[in-house]
Amino acid sequence: MPHLRPFVSAVVRPIPITTRAERMREMDLAGHNPFNLPADKVSIDLLSDSGTGAVSIDQQAWAQRADERYAGAESFYRYRDAVREIVPFEHVLPVHQGRAAERVLFGALLGEGAISLSNTHFDTTRANVELRGAEARDLPCPEAADLDSDFPFKGNIDVAEVERILSGPERERVGQILVTVTNNGFGGQPVSMANLEAVSEVARAHGVPLILDAARFAENAWLVTRREQGYQDWTPSEVARRAFEFADGAVASLKKDGLSPEGAFIAVRDGRVADRCEVDIIATEGFRTYGGLTGHTLEQLAVGLREVVDPNYLADRENEAAYLAARANQAGVDTVQPSGLHAIYLNAGRLLPHLSPSQFPGHALASALYREGGIRAAELGSLYLGSLDENNELVSPAPFELIRLALPRRVYDHSHLEYVGEVLADIAKDPGAVPGYRITHAPKVLRHFRCRAEPIEG
Repeated sequence: MPHLRPFVSAVVRPIPITTRAERMREMDLAGHNPFNLPADKVSIDLLSDSGTGAVSIDQQAWAQRADERYAGAESFYRYRDAVREIVPFEHVLPVHQGRAAERVLFGALLGEGAISLSNTHFDTTRANVELRGAEARDLPCPEAADLDSDFPFKGNIDVAEVERILSGPERERVGQILVTVTNNGFGGQPVSMANLEAVSEVARAHGVPLILDAARFAENAWLVTRREQGYQDWTPSEVARRAFEFADGAVASLKKDGLSPEGAFIAVRDGRVADRCEVDIIATEGFRTYGGLTGHTLEQLAVGLREVVDPNYLADRENEAAYLAARANQAGVDTVQPSGLHAIYLNAGRLLPHLSPSQFPGHALASALYREGGIRAAELGSLYLGSLDENNELVSPAPFELIRLALPRRVYDHSHLEYVGEVLADIAKDPGAVPGYRITHAPKVLRHFRCRAEPIEG
């Protein structure tokens, strides 16, 4: 039976159509950094799935009922109840986005010299750990190192390594174990329930809080129902709730699986941790019942949190990601296997073997996608993860040279994804023509957001 998308477009936005000459000019003005490009010069924007989705008619309708009173607004309680349907914690605090949730909760759990253990800290997560004077240490499972294998849960954390660290002299420094579901920094791969249960047992045995970075909790739950024995008959809501039961707290950017342009939550079991977070939120975000969000957004989130666990929506999401991965593979571009839901990850290092890591092949492929087709994507290679010296020369490369094609929720159809595949195919016909890059300006922190580069001629 053919796949039927479970929604139709009710409002549309025009797509900018640009010439190659225009795109070359825009890249020069942007310092060859896709983050610096104005959105009205981007035709297909796959830079991020954060806050970029389409809202539903029900979200819009409920937003018209928003209660904007400062404290205890009706909209907050509808939002809180929607969160509690999947998160079995008493304390739920709204904030304006995920990195604010990280900043606040990490401030309550981490001090100078502390260690945060994770399957993989994403860019802003790592920054929020390090800005506390703490160390962000990544412990992906060994299976994650094989990008081509069909191992279903490459997002897992290395439980044996967590146990080793907590049983050793560094135990007192470990302030949290943070498991990101799905693992955005390592190919958008899911985390299994067995892995969550195992790391939960280790964390509780050693008295260390286990925190979920749950921005894509519904997508992780869906992949569990599809890939993990014993969960085939569970609903995504049931799997998500079970995952939160293993944890002591959670942060979630609801700009992903909240289906909203804004919003996040902090949820914790411990009232003392909640009190510390609440003081910070009131001082920096807003009162505890709005956290910097409008009633309009709280209402959209309350609806979005229920829509996102709809199996028909999630099946469509899986189908779209698999379709784009297939188009990339047909074009001759390898992707991280198996495909996730929120993005596919292209193996730029393999496509562009003529470029060394010091020439940033991931950044080179992302730049070529925009130059040749007006497609914006994000590099997840040595520009993002490598270390540079004072002259912006690469000192230690990333383990892989990837770029992420993130899929905004309920936005693009198959014709748009076909176009992406066609542009990739054109690039793959002559990959040797793709130039490498040198970095001309790089901030010390989160450099990929603001750096500038130039192509290496010849």
